[in-house]
Amino acid sequence: MAAASFLLSPRVTLPLRRGSRLLVSCSASSSSSSSDAAGGMGFQGRVGFLGLGIMGAPMASNLIKAGCDITVWNRTKSKCDPLLSLGAKFESSPARVSSSCDVTFAMLADPESAFEVACGANGAAEGMAPGKGYVDVSTVDDATSKLIGKRITSTGASFLEAPVSGSKKPAEDGLLIFLTAGDESLYKRVAPLLDVMGKSRFYLGDVGNGAVMKLVVNMVMGSMMVSFAEGLLLSEKVGLDPNTVVEVISQGAINAPMFSLKGPSMVKAAYPTAFPLKHQQKDLRLALALAESVSQPIPTAAAANELYKVAKSLGLADQDFSAVIEALKAKVQSSQH
Repeated sequence: MAAASFLLSPRVTLPLRRGSRLLVSCSASSSSSSSDAAGGMGFQGRVGFLGLGIMGAPMASNLIKAGCDITVWNRTKSKCDPLLSLGAKFESSPARVSSSCDVTFAMLADPESAFEVACGANGAAEGMAPGKGYVDVSTVDDATSKLIGKRITSTGASFLEAPVSGSKKPAEDGLLIFLTAGDESLYKRVAPLLDVMGKSRFYLGDVGNGAVMKLVVNMVMGSMMVSFAEGLLLSEKVGLDPNTVVEVISQGAINAPMFSLKGPSMVKAAYPTAFPLKHQQKDLRLALALAESVSQPIPTAAAANELYKVAKSLGLADQDFSAVIEALKAKVQSSQH
């Protein structure tokens, strides 16, 4: 894989604020030469948003609250209703959304869905044309991202992959991290929108680099959660208070916000969904395939993946990925019989 030139751009302060929510100048008139947020002009044009699940809905909501002209679509139309009540418009297919908008974002659950929504019948590509842009913020493998990009750019439109690091709460708070790659002019054009939805953005060069960066990040996260779960169960087994373990970890060099946020709930065997376990297992599967393609052993991630698969078999696919601790509990119970 070719080396990329990595550029970190922190959240850019925009000229207008209302409370803590950034406001963007989102003119309904189309312009393919909008400046970056640093120029103070904001984004010019209509914005489409495809996929209103646990991540897409709060991201689109933040754009609406920032003053953008938003048109939405979701397979289950009822999920659009909260956004329609905020002022969003609705179209009946991805193609109709992209046809009516200058830039279209997509946040889908997996590579298959991302490809179908972009490239399938009535997909977004059918509504794309020169001057338009497509920004895929889904987590997919690099091969899928490249296929989507090729289809979008064949229409004369621009393509940017921009998977995010962060889950439900950062999405709600506009604190996501965007890992972008592809058309740099589109990256600059949508920067004001990314800055509404996120706290920072990286431009990583060619299409595919954003996808693999996200897989590396989520591979590490999934493995960390398994190790954390093992620590909680071991501490309890030897007579320590697992809540105290969480507190000790939170004050040391290995502290991570994930541990402090999820630890207390895990101790109570509660797993409110911020990042579904099935998506974590999907990302580990994709990371393992990526590693195999370059002959890089990742045995810790491979072992973690097996535990997430066990957790899915226990009916925990839609619970938060911290529910992987239940797979470890099940292993203990099975070994006692």
